[in-house]
Amino acid sequence: MSKYLGAKHKLCRRLGECIWGSGKCPSLERPFPPGQHGQNMRRKLSVYGGQLLEKQKIRMHYGLLERQMRKTFAKAQRMGGVTGTNLLMLLESRLDCIVYRMGFGRTIPQARQLVVHGHFLVNGKKVDRPSFQIKPGMVVTVDERSRKVPVLAEGAENPPATIPEYLDRPVDSFEGKMVSTPTLDNIPFKPNTAAVIGFYSR
Repeated sequence: MSKYLGAKHKLCRRLGECIWGSGKCPSLERPFPPGQHGQNMRRKLSVYGGQLLEKQKIRMHYGLLERQMRKTFAKAQRMGGVTGTNLLMLLESRLDCIVYRMGFGRTIPQARQLVVHGHFLVNGKKVDRPSFQIKPGMVVTVDERSRKVPVLAEGAENPPATIPEYLDRPVDSFEGKMVSTPTLDNIPFKPNTAAVIGFYSR
């Protein structure tokens, strides 16, 4: 499991946008690098620099180590079709991301921690691996013994205002279901996948 231990909002400002899902992120009002000269920087990124930046946005948003990112990209290439679409579909289908999209975690890192601690069942069986791939028809449920955990109880009572179309989660429910495969049109996170393909194709 990967875990970023640095200053999260500082990283968001460095990348130019919020990647942690926080509505209070300073990058929403100040989308430029931190520091005395951050707002006045006029340096133009090279092609490689732009590709690297987009790759880092995806990697940090989903909380992956570089090795995990490369492995997922290679799998997306082997699937055939559009590699960028396959990459996002694989990342959005991870159990930790599904838990976050359903509203049981305030951020993907928090959702990952909840998964690792064994608070979720998939089709009735305990799964504590954040990278577990959820497929259409699978049901994700909060373990009966974990329903008094504050963040999970709050998530059940206060679901997100909008849940992606590929997920179904009734109000006041401790479970949700993937009803279809995530696509570029209904995935909330909109990175530049073409830049990532260019980065790994060098």
